[in-house]
Amino acid sequence: MADRPTTAAAYRALLGAQLRAQTQYRFSFALDTAASALITLLDVVSVLVLFRVTPALAGFSFTDSLLIAGLANAAFQLCDMCVGNIDTMREYIRTGRFDAVLLRPLRVLPQLVFGDFSPRRIGRAAQALVVLVVALSLADVTWTPARTVLVVIAPLSGAVIFGAVFVAGSTTAFWFVESGEFANAFTYGGRDFTIYPVGIYPGWFRAVFAYSLGFAFVAYFPGLALLGRPDPLGTPGFLPWCSPLVAVLAATAAALVWRVGVRHYRSTGS
Repeated sequence: MADRPTTAAAYRALLGAQLRAQTQYRFSFALDTAASALITLLDVVSVLVLFRVTPALAGFSFTDSLLIAGLANAAFQLCDMCVGNIDTMREYIRTGRFDAVLLRPLRVLPQLVFGDFSPRRIGRAAQALVVLVVALSLADVTWTPARTVLVVIAPLSGAVIFGAVFVAGSTTAFWFVESGEFANAFTYGGRDFTIYPVGIYPGWFRAVFAYSLGFAFVAYFPGLALLGRPDPLGTPGFLPWCSPLVAVLAATAAALVWRVGVRHYRSTGS
């Protein structure tokens, strides 16, 4: 009797099935990937437009702001590539497909991630990383070993923070099936928030999104650390180096929320 497939092999099979299905028509897939990659340039264009009418943004020059936008965009696109499809959770619950996911002898969240993986998002992530490299070449960064490590860790930490928001936001579908717009306000709204220096936002809005939800640790604080400048808002000097810690805390909180949501689920009844 053949050995039972390992869990890792099962996840690879799910991922492989998605890749084969979506790359079956190669020209269409290449065109879709290229068009998808161009979307990442829109955030850069928005920064360019702003600097057509102002010489500085909350005390940050164009190159400094471009670095923040590059970090934010790279983090978001890496997250979107890996777990962005989790926002289809409400469709799984509405149609009853989530029941089938629960019946399989695999963990629920990885099934959703691998089972709906969209390879065209690879183009967006690649484009975002190119933009980040360009921004780093233009910004006035004095390279040290610590900053070299940070420029690698920061996009990954930011991706984890965004991923935590995606998972927690999608979990609300267990209670409110029509929760898409509410979740998008924090996921895609968080992306739009992070591409600019947080000083441009009013105090209460900044307190909620930048600090309470941790979005300042995606790009703003890592940007300050890379540029070697203090925060104009007067926050403590150690915060720009805390993105990995915030990412761990965010992922832990999202995992707890997800677990509560799955336990709350009672099927569609159909």
